[in-house]
Amino acid sequence: MSSTFEKAHDFTLSASEINFGTTNYYGHASGGSKAAALKELQKHIVAGAMHDSAERCDAPKCHPETRVAVQGEAVGWILDGDVEEEPKNMLWVTGPAGGGKTAIMGSIADNCHKKGLLGCGFFFSSFVGSVDRRSKRCLVATMAYQLVQHEALHDVGERILSAVDHNPAVFEQQLEVQLDKLLLQPFRESRRDPDGLPWPKVILIDGLDECDAVQYGDTTRSPHVAPRTKEADQTEILHMLLKAANDPSFPFRIIIASRPEPAIQSFFTDVAGHTTRKIFLDDKYNPDADMLLFIEAKFADICRRYQLSFSWPSKDVKHTLVRNASGQFVYVSTVMRFIEGASALPQELLDQVLKLRATDASTNPFAPLDALYAHILNSSPNPFLTARWLNLLFRDGNFLITWSARFTRLFLESSPGEAFHVFRGLNSLVSIPPTDSDYDDSTPSYSLFHKSLMDFLEDRSRCGSLYVDEEEFWGLYRERFLQIWKDKGPATPLSAHERGEFMNRFLDLIPFSRAEFLSMEQNLDWYDIAWWVRSQSERAKYSNDHVANLQTVFIAAHQFCNRYRRCRPVCRYIRTGMLKELRKLGWTTPGWKELLRLKFTQRWDPHGIGIAPPGAISRRKRSRSLISTSRLGDSRMDAVDIDEDGIESSDAPSR
Repeated sequence: MSSTFEKAHDFTLSASEINFGTTNYYGHASGGSKAAALKELQKHIVAGAMHDSAERCDAPKCHPETRVAVQGEAVGWILDGDVEEEPKNMLWVTGPAGGGKTAIMGSIADNCHKKGLLGCGFFFSSFVGSVDRRSKRCLVATMAYQLVQHEALHDVGERILSAVDHNPAVFEQQLEVQLDKLLLQPFRESRRDPDGLPWPKVILIDGLDECDAVQYGDTTRSPHVAPRTKEADQTEILHMLLKAANDPSFPFRIIIASRPEPAIQSFFTDVAGHTTRKIFLDDKYNPDADMLLFIEAKFADICRRYQLSFSWPSKDVKHTLVRNASGQFVYVSTVMRFIEGASALPQELLDQVLKLRATDASTNPFAPLDALYAHILNSSPNPFLTARWLNLLFRDGNFLITWSARFTRLFLESSPGEAFHVFRGLNSLVSIPPTDSDYDDSTPSYSLFHKSLMDFLEDRSRCGSLYVDEEEFWGLYRERFLQIWKDKGPATPLSAHERGEFMNRFLDLIPFSRAEFLSMEQNLDWYDIAWWVRSQSERAKYSNDHVANLQTVFIAAHQFCNRYRRCRPVCRYIRTGMLKELRKLGWTTPGWKELLRLKFTQRWDPHGIGIAPPGAISRRKRSRSLISTSRLGDSRMDAVDIDEDGIESSDAPSR
């Protein structure tokens, strides 16, 4: 019997490819599946973390002719690191807060991009942009997406998309698995085209210390499982990057910038010391000379704008500002933004800065910066309210950072114009986007110019009377959330259309914490449960999120009750009102036996409680004895309405 390949020639077979002549077939995604794979990949990226994103339009960059030495050292290592006596594949740029790490990384990214050296980058941020910029979730996908878009990496990009097409669930797998599938394997199977464009040489990761922990599951319902720490996630990222750097097929050098936090310091010292070069931003790189150049350029701009003599201010004053900075670029950049502000003449604002009293910067390098922050914040009309807003917006882990400035303003204002009052004079600390008169939820978020402001506000020993504890700033959130629910709208008058747009966004928020429910309990008649249920039900026609809102609140209202005693008034009020209104609307609701079981198990399973929209099929089997579907005449369900969902009622079956 002859072979299928008898007399065939000019081909080879291997595990990874089939080669006929000069055409390679690697199982690349077809045109349609390629587009689908690209769309799937795009769902899992953080566009704002890329070096040239719109979200980073105001990100710090090195002023021309400054930080030349450190940038030159980094770029020289990218280009010629192989000729060193002991070549290193990773570079760690580190230094204290305010040393200009992000500005340096942004400038390196821009320069490398112009020279075709930049493969991809990810700029973490805990105080600006989307919540995914402070998480590891989208790191690998964002890197892979940038490589797909790189014109010199066409073949690699095809293989990345093929990997996504083959396994769309890869984004839910561990970081090292994502690295293997989306980055390492495509490079292992790709071949450089000697006549093609040169491949890029470097990957940049900035602000690693600002990466927060991703929690898996509900840690509040699993008391024996310790929450994951941000140090664990940061170390996981570092191990992943080290694996990539040590893989012969991976063509990039990796630059990582962060503060010298203990976990990161330990990794680069004990684990990756053999493969890592280190740049510590200290006096070696002459920051004082760079800061003086920056200050002189800024004062020249001010003199031109205000038609002042270019001899102002004196050289001694400029050197005083540099000396006060103690090597921290954030100090001089904040000072210059403050003097450039329109709250007073620049001469007056400079005098205010020079008159600030601080302890000796040689014993506490943050003292001049702390004094500056305190002066600016105490100049606002209501410093403590300003501090509450800032903590609520920018404290690590808070979700308000993702809100548009327009929605944030309408949500937090207790009276029209309060946001202007709160942020007045803070233009040197906070980037405040314009909010048009027409409602537009796509406006950028409020953002800080530098994270060191929150370092100041979170340390009572540094900020003194401006310190706000968690109960204080979350208390502000509760006050505003419950007031808007009571009023069915924000404090600021809006047109019917604008009000509808605002309420659509507001109804995504739900009461969840013990403090929120106990606050409601003080004035239950303020909160129209029937209105809230109708609003969620109407939106549930278009989004399952609102079905989940109803299910979650029904469970959450009961989570603080004692299972062996009568439920709290807020629990009875919310659950009874919800059941009444849901049955009127034709929703599936739980029967008395299901409610009895829920009372004693207090399980956290919103999807399994028997609340579902009209026509929906429940996710689990439920017998007729457990479910009542809108039968208002059922005496058992009447009992549920009357007294703690029927459980304490005399009409309910005995226990």
